[in-house]
Amino acid sequence: MSEVLDTHDSLGLADLVKKRKVSATELLEAAIARAEALNPRFNFMAQKHYDYGRKAIAAGLPQGPFSGVPWLLKDLNTYIAGEVTENGSRLYKGQRASVTSELVRRIERAGFVIFGKTTTPEFGLTGTTESVANGPTRNPWNPERIAGGSSGGAAAAVAAGVIPAAHATDGGGSIRIPASACGLFGLKPSRGRVPMGPARTEGWGGMSVHHAVSRTVRDSAAILDATHGVEPGSRYSAPTPERPYLQEVGRDPGKLRIALMLTPNSGAPVDPEVVEATRAAARLLESLGHHVEEAAPKIDMAAIGASSFALMASSVAADCVDRARALGIELGPDVLERTTLDFIAMGKSYTGMDYARGNNAYQAAAVTIAQFMERWDVILSPTLSAPPLPLGRIGLDTGRSMMDWGREVGTFTAFTGIYNGTGQPAMSLPLAMSKDGLPIGVMVTGRYGEEGLLFRLAGQVEKAAPWIGRRAKV
Repeated sequence: MSEVLDTHDSLGLADLVKKRKVSATELLEAAIARAEALNPRFNFMAQKHYDYGRKAIAAGLPQGPFSGVPWLLKDLNTYIAGEVTENGSRLYKGQRASVTSELVRRIERAGFVIFGKTTTPEFGLTGTTESVANGPTRNPWNPERIAGGSSGGAAAAVAAGVIPAAHATDGGGSIRIPASACGLFGLKPSRGRVPMGPARTEGWGGMSVHHAVSRTVRDSAAILDATHGVEPGSRYSAPTPERPYLQEVGRDPGKLRIALMLTPNSGAPVDPEVVEATRAAARLLESLGHHVEEAAPKIDMAAIGASSFALMASSVAADCVDRARALGIELGPDVLERTTLDFIAMGKSYTGMDYARGNNAYQAAAVTIAQFMERWDVILSPTLSAPPLPLGRIGLDTGRSMMDWGREVGTFTAFTGIYNGTGQPAMSLPLAMSKDGLPIGVMVTGRYGEEGLLFRLAGQVEKAAPWIGRRAKV
């Protein structure tokens, strides 16, 4: 039965269940067995909800598009009432949720069978999934390398072949970074596309969004079909799509005007292999009939960097201070990692005006990029500035100064974070490999609300340069 997990994506597995060629129980037990066999090597499981999944099947599954397909949630601000969510942190050890996330309700209505939660760095704060609470998550392509972050557990589980797709979140690149590092497809939706409540309906001042990492484009599209839409109480919602996203995969995207951006606005260095991978993607797109030309919006990344710290650090500080007060404890290195404590100290130092100015800077950047994209349909760039880094470099407990840590993380993820602040959809395509056998992703960013165009283009690229047969040998 386990070989079925290797040869089918999530839609394919659902079709087998529908035709009664396999049962939901058989798929779940195969996924659990594979997770148990591989987790000791790669460390992607934060919580095991095996009996929860078994009970869901026994109670009878909804007849949705993914009925009977195993699923993993990310262990970060995503809740099942009565079950544990720890956010990658000792501060939340044993925390049981009092509510079920709206996204979880939609995932379950689609027929997915949740059987666990995947690892994340503490509060999703960095581009690698390493934590004191759970240890390092390892890349299935090379266990000495990072799986990316903060959805590294999700990406490692999918890359290792446990399941074909998994829940992921993205507040500064956290879907696209691990997708690039682990050789997967990862799309960050537009702000307001996927629900985040009911506990709260936005994260990090609107920078954070939810979706998935997957092996195939069509899985990503169908998952978004099952989960998007207005959430009660949310302060914004993305534009209604023209048609189901799954119908976009395979449609002709037309001849697109593509801006090729090889250097980040920050001026951070980019590995030559990554530059060549992006140029190769540009040549592929030209061969498909698109117009590609080097161009980039002009953004003050110093101001944007300051803005992201103001929004993130203020949010993290508020949450941790409130949690500590509720527990009656002091915040310190016994419950939080060193860089997280630096974030909290920084967050406490900010004023309300600092937060407002950070929000204003992102609004100005959104307008600048929207005006730039009146001429261009999409922006093509690297996803990351280098192939997956060695473990231990950008974790939150390395003992490095906040400045040194921030400089290295900022260099590695120089292309991703801006689009969280502007709210645009962006996707990482697994199009290249380094000479050392490590995945290299290429990013395509669209206009706000235009996931449909990205799925059309992704489907065209996936057909022209298929990656489904390129798998980590585990």
